[in-house]
Amino acid sequence: MPTLEHNALVEMFREHPELAPRLLATLLHVEVPPHAAVAVVESSLDQLIPVEFRADLVLELRDENDALVMAIVIEVQRDVDPDKKYSWPAYVAVVRARKRVGTIVLVVAPDAGVAAWAAETIDLGLGRGHVAPLVLGPAVVPEITDPADAEKETELAVLSAVAHGNGPSGLTVVEAALAALGRLDQAHAMVYFQVIWNGLREPMRQALEALVMERQIEGEATFPPFVQKLVDRGKLEGVREGRLEGMREGKLEGVREGRLEGKRDTLLRLLARAGIVLTEDESARIQACTDVATLDRWIENVLGAKTATEVLS
Repeated sequence: MPTLEHNALVEMFREHPELAPRLLATLLHVEVPPHAAVAVVESSLDQLIPVEFRADLVLELRDENDALVMAIVIEVQRDVDPDKKYSWPAYVAVVRARKRVGTIVLVVAPDAGVAAWAAETIDLGLGRGHVAPLVLGPAVVPEITDPADAEKETELAVLSAVAHGNGPSGLTVVEAALAALGRLDQAHAMVYFQVIWNGLREPMRQALEALVMERQIEGEATFPPFVQKLVDRGKLEGVREGRLEGMREGKLEGVREGRLEGKRDTLLRLLARAGIVLTEDESARIQACTDVATLDRWIENVLGAKTATEVLS
């Protein structure tokens, strides 16, 4: 059954059909034919392919004279599915026969393993013919870390966060994507955020919670408001109330210490979840740290680390 993530990515290309040929040209270096318009035509495909061979989306590229120059079958693939090796060639053959135009399969696969599997050439029999799907996966989708770039290419920034959100630069990539969601209407922004959030593993979710917590403490509204509701609202509200109370009493030092304590707590929880055991000296070092940037670096170091030495480097 299609998931929220699957449907949201399909809708991204349905609402922005020009995204597919642009990414084919810029990321996969495909020589896309000159065209003036891109249209969604999956309703026509429904009449061509039985239910068991139903593609996610089909796009038509037409030139300035309205002549059809290319067809793109888009498939969102989040898991390995051996049946697709039989259905994808069927999509190409049926659409090509009906439309009398060159047809390709473009697979959107955020997971690196699934992307590698999807990119395998499909032999049609005895090596006499093949179909080679083109794949948008982590290997070709760039890591967008600059919020300004993310705002210009919001959909690509979302794809980047889904593909790279759990990587070494994951937090920066996700932060850029979330900042860019502010330019969208709330309905679309919430769906895209949920897609990104659902794709994050627990350590990165914890790191994102810490980042949002920091923004709350500093009073910086860099994320859409609904993010605060969906990312551990209770913890954030408690920290916020503590900050306001401290300010009312003029205890600025208490606010700063509360921020540091939140960072230390996040780091310790991440270490525990990663199964990394600390020595007494290492625990004391964390508790004694009063530099926010250092604690942030240690939090990011947890991702992929196996020892405390790697984290506290």
